[in-house]
Amino acid sequence: MGGTDGDRGAAGDHPAAEGHEAAAQHGGGRDGGPGTGDGHGTGDGPRGGAGRRYVPIADHGLIGDLRTAALVAIDGTIDWYCSPSFDAPSVFAAVLDADRGGCFELAAAVPARTKQFYFPDTNVLITRFYTADGVGEVQDFMPVSEDPAETGRHRLIRRVLCVRGTVPFRVRVAPRFDYGTRPHTVRRAGDVTVFESERLSLGLTSTVPVTPDGDDVRARFDLTEGATAVLALDHLAEGVTPRGCARDEAENAFATTVRYWRRWLSSSRYRGRWREMVHRSALTLKLLTYAPTGAIVAAPTTSLPEEIGGERNWDYRYVWVRDAAFCVYALLRLGFTQEAEAFMGFVFRHVSPGDGDPTGPLQIMYGIDGRTDLSETELGHLEGHLASAPVRVGNAAAEQLQLDIYGALIDSIYLYDKWAEPVSSDQWDHVCALVEWVGGHWDQPDEGIWETRGGRRKFLYSRLMCWVAIERAIRMAHRRGLPADLPRWQACRDTIYRRIMSHGWSEQRGAFVQHEDGDVLDAAVLMMPLTKFMAPTDPKWLRTLDSLTEDLVSDSLVYRYDPGVSPDGLRGGEGTFSICSFWYVEALTRAGRLDEASLAFEKMLTYANHLGLYAEQIGHGGEQQGNFPQAFTHLSLISAAFNLDRALG
Repeated sequence: MGGTDGDRGAAGDHPAAEGHEAAAQHGGGRDGGPGTGDGHGTGDGPRGGAGRRYVPIADHGLIGDLRTAALVAIDGTIDWYCSPSFDAPSVFAAVLDADRGGCFELAAAVPARTKQFYFPDTNVLITRFYTADGVGEVQDFMPVSEDPAETGRHRLIRRVLCVRGTVPFRVRVAPRFDYGTRPHTVRRAGDVTVFESERLSLGLTSTVPVTPDGDDVRARFDLTEGATAVLALDHLAEGVTPRGCARDEAENAFATTVRYWRRWLSSSRYRGRWREMVHRSALTLKLLTYAPTGAIVAAPTTSLPEEIGGERNWDYRYVWVRDAAFCVYALLRLGFTQEAEAFMGFVFRHVSPGDGDPTGPLQIMYGIDGRTDLSETELGHLEGHLASAPVRVGNAAAEQLQLDIYGALIDSIYLYDKWAEPVSSDQWDHVCALVEWVGGHWDQPDEGIWETRGGRRKFLYSRLMCWVAIERAIRMAHRRGLPADLPRWQACRDTIYRRIMSHGWSEQRGAFVQHEDGDVLDAAVLMMPLTKFMAPTDPKWLRTLDSLTEDLVSDSLVYRYDPGVSPDGLRGGEGTFSICSFWYVEALTRAGRLDEASLAFEKMLTYANHLGLYAEQIGHGGEQQGNFPQAFTHLSLISAAFNLDRALG
């Protein structure tokens, strides 16, 4: 899903591009958990030299402070960072343009192997450098402060340690403000180096000397065993003054950040077979939340390609109602009710029919602050990851009609009401308004879940989720004794059910199909048993599952549909869609095909990166494609693991 076509993608992983060998060797424990990424760099110059202008997208980790996030490559370079929020203009964007994007390099200054892992049960990222004379590591994190006086401070800390022998390090801090379009100056202010542009300033503090180099600063230093160095980058704004970051302060911030993440994760109720992967997915979803409003972004990046060299590049740094609602389901399953409560606050503040006009449809996505104007533009000066243009900011899919979001939203409200807190009377009135709109408009053609540009159709999935919207509201009314026009709602629900059964089934294919009176298969129908629309062992459903397996499944990986027979209005192809692959696991599980489900799930775990992170799609060679990491994929992993665990007993 995602851009103007909705294919929200995941980062492009292309081992052969630019002569670059795959830098990550993926390992794992017996429970399918992530291993440590193993990379190789020469230590000579940017990206380790050897013509490596881009690191594969999967060779990154994510850090964040619940307001913004950064991608740290396996060679120690911060390739992506927006300040002060997810959807702010980038400061470092080398992942989209190696020359103009800007980056923060920190690596061994001699040839080194690198490995990357998360400090256990946290979002603190550690990159290790193995050299001939010693071993060093960089601990990257953003402090998460619950002190109201600190909410305006956004700090990125890079703590460097030598753990064995002696290791020389090199540093280059090269910000390029506003996606590389705004010039900046470099000046000293006491012990702080200030990078100052028209709209944004950053302050760099360092325990090692740094030297100006044009618009950048550089440093080289040696550490012996037990020695440390600290570099900290602060967002400077009104009321937020530059502040040093001594070794003791960095050590305290490290300990505080570790405690925060471990305390948060301790609320998880999951004790199943795939605890490491499920908890990494939960930590990733938490990183994608915007604490000030409760918003949940689809991904922290923009324009990472779904196909190297292709045009399917979209901006995912926004709140898709569908994605965020599914996230609420996944987090509630694990026991994280505060995140659900925060998102419900966002929903009832900002997501309303017609955005104030009760006669209009919901907008499918919003800014993290609830804004509705997400106008899409192209940044022609950036070449795109591995020359995959265009680079886009904003997302024109916000203007599409997608009827399925009503089902996702009301289902999340139903689950919140059931597992967390009862909805208020005002909130119930809001739900009733949504149901009334669905009742009058469910039969329209729309762009559908995949946000196609091939024209509006009467998609089965859209009708399925309209059925979910009304059915869940009826359940809430019955369980709570809430006022509702139940006879009319039930009649509408049943009409949608019969319409799907009569017009969504193809006798020729022996399966439920993508849109009414057609014969094209679509992996979105995997949600039919998952939403309890029909029994997972219904003969019609089992025939559909067999047809999907034959036509859209490749070694457990699932394509959304075949664009050759269902044109989506875009050039090029795409990889398999990871959320569909986890839906497939869950459908097999519910159908009682546990051996098949277990094997498919274990295979999917091998496609995670070295840290257990996923993009949206997987390419033909197993590379990750599109924006990274992707909320959709991680929430579906949680759901599949939870239900497969329960079925296996």
